[in-house]
Amino acid sequence: MVDKCVSYTSNLDKTVVLMKRTMLSIMAVFGLITTASAQQATQNQIDPQNCRQGESVEYCRQHTYHAEMLNNPAYVQSLADDDAIRAQEQANGTPDNGNIMYIPIVFHLLHNNGPEFISDEQILDAFEILNRDFMLQNADANTVVNAFNASNPQAWAIPDSVEIQFRLATKAPDGTCFTGITHTVSSATNSSNDNTRINAIVNGNDVYNGQWPGNRYLNIFIAGDIGGAAGYTYLPSNWIGTGMDNGIRILHQYVGSIGTGNAGTSRALTHEVGHWLNLPHPWGGTNNPGVPSNCNDDDGIDDTPDCQGVTSCQLAANTCSGDNGYWGFDQIDNVENYMDYSYCSKMFTPDQAQEMRDALNSSVGGRSNIKSASNLALTGADGNLTLCDAAFSVDRTSICVGESIQFSDDSYNAVTSRTWTFQGGTPATSTQENPTVTYNTPGIYEVELSATDGVTTDVETKTGYIRVLANGGAVPVLEGFENYSSLDNITEWEVVDHGNNAEWELSSTTGLNSPKSVVLPNFGQSAGNFDELVSEPMDLSGITSQTSMTLSFRYAYRKRNTGNDETMKVYVSNTCGETWVARKTLTGPILGADVSSSSWAPSSESDWVTVHMTNITSAYWVDNFRFKFEFESDGGNNVYLDNINIYPGSPSDNLVASIDDQEAVDHITLYPNPTEGDITVRFDVTSAQAVSMQVVDVTGKVVNTSTVNATTGANMVVLGTDAMAPGMYFLKIDGSNTSLQFVVK
Repeated sequence: MVDKCVSYTSNLDKTVVLMKRTMLSIMAVFGLITTASAQQATQNQIDPQNCRQGESVEYCRQHTYHAEMLNNPAYVQSLADDDAIRAQEQANGTPDNGNIMYIPIVFHLLHNNGPEFISDEQILDAFEILNRDFMLQNADANTVVNAFNASNPQAWAIPDSVEIQFRLATKAPDGTCFTGITHTVSSATNSSNDNTRINAIVNGNDVYNGQWPGNRYLNIFIAGDIGGAAGYTYLPSNWIGTGMDNGIRILHQYVGSIGTGNAGTSRALTHEVGHWLNLPHPWGGTNNPGVPSNCNDDDGIDDTPDCQGVTSCQLAANTCSGDNGYWGFDQIDNVENYMDYSYCSKMFTPDQAQEMRDALNSSVGGRSNIKSASNLALTGADGNLTLCDAAFSVDRTSICVGESIQFSDDSYNAVTSRTWTFQGGTPATSTQENPTVTYNTPGIYEVELSATDGVTTDVETKTGYIRVLANGGAVPVLEGFENYSSLDNITEWEVVDHGNNAEWELSSTTGLNSPKSVVLPNFGQSAGNFDELVSEPMDLSGITSQTSMTLSFRYAYRKRNTGNDETMKVYVSNTCGETWVARKTLTGPILGADVSSSSWAPSSESDWVTVHMTNITSAYWVDNFRFKFEFESDGGNNVYLDNINIYPGSPSDNLVASIDDQEAVDHITLYPNPTEGDITVRFDVTSAQAVSMQVVDVTGKVVNTSTVNATTGANMVVLGTDAMAPGMYFLKIDGSNTSLQFVVK
């Protein structure tokens, strides 16, 4: 082991030390080749020894992937070549002047509208933490244990500033200006395959579709799954190269200290950037922390004590006895080091800081290019910010009359003043950064923002952007879509396309007993897209004495192949769409099991299924009730909607006839059973008629009564169980001699 606190008197001395490190590295490499396969975790299979205490993902997999690659002789040789390049560059180069070096950084958020769809604020919080930690601006660095505290004149090593800062890139590879964050909507966020995730970003992000070179940007890939790890990257290497994959992968829960992140996981990115700048774990190059043999290894950093590595905050840990070091006494572990697995990471040592600066001055892995003045200018990270684009967002685009919308100026990357214009709003204009605007008249309105940096002015105009909805009429409501020529720019229905792919549209040729319906042309749409069809407000406030309110609709659907697993959910809102609750989910074979390999449309009444939702409880009997259909694609076929009906629990006599045949209801099934929520009853009728159902408990007491307007063919009725205590119940259906038993858990 090289003596701690070594000082270099010349470039030659430093070259000699680097050559010693190279030999240690090569010896460790060849020693590991014979044992790596027995020790390493298989890719995507979690090794509990690599998990921090209380966590179920491996905190970091850099050492695991490194060990796997050691089985390749060409990779082993590249390590020696890379170290030789570094030694030669440092021998021939100029001394490090200690000036701050800057790195252009890009955060690529890959999400599928799930919890991994974190906010830009959470990403920016991670960005600020990263800069804070690398510049030693974290207050907790003053609280490290005495052996490493700056107030101790005999401290082994004290916290040091790396003098490296990160700047959000503002120019994409093609020169397009952006915020430093890209967004990609794809199910690949939950893929354990790295190539799948990166290809999804390359082909589908919202800024620039193409490669983001790893010698121009520090690419941070944020996802919902990265193969069982919390984060990982690779040490700089000409073997890894300078492609886009020469970046950092990290789970969204380990990004920042807000949102899905937290303070305890917020230093994970600091840890991974340390690896990206050539820092190993403090226990060296072996596969796992906490292994006694780690004491025989070394991380090549002079002022980090030998250690086995910890997975929790063991401040007094001294896992390797005899590492007397410079001060001549047995040294405790530097548990609070960012490169360990503790929950109390607070510091880099001076030699770690120098190692990272050396890595950034080296051509190995393209690191020296990334911080060059020319690259900083090329990526828009030279500190000279100008207005690239006026942009804005809102908390929601659809409201009821009299409600307000919060606008946010998202212009980038420098704004000195702005002017808003709100058609139909109050106020009609504003110069505030984030104004609140009230709309009192129904309609569809335009919003304009003019932003300037004092030299350049840009205007963003969004037409048909704000929908102000009047409260709808009272029930019953029957929607057959016959009165529309299009779904564009109408207040009755709002189409929301999250994936910028297929969207709900009017069909003028395929309806149920009429020419029209609405269709989502899902055939040919990729998996993972979400599409919504949202209703206008309905006035249910006049319903005061009914035992139930029913929302029914008819749908027609086919799979494209048997493996499709698509989902349609029905949401309801009693806040005019500000908040939503899912009340019915149709998925997989329940949605439909029939298959059509070509683009499909229903051709007979038997192709349609009727769903009756009786779980529209009194909490939703308000004057601004809304509902929406959300479809999640999985490469299947088209889906149609028609004849949407809202009516009180007792059907109107003019809509359907009463049941008069005791055998008219058949093919009855009930699921799930047992249930912890709603139950669904499926049955067929031979003609349109009112079907009544009773739920009774084991004492014979009637606890729920519902009557629905059943239509010819297949029907599904959703019955709420919120008012039912856990226990056994029986469902009786008028028109059938069947009594179905079920259990509420």
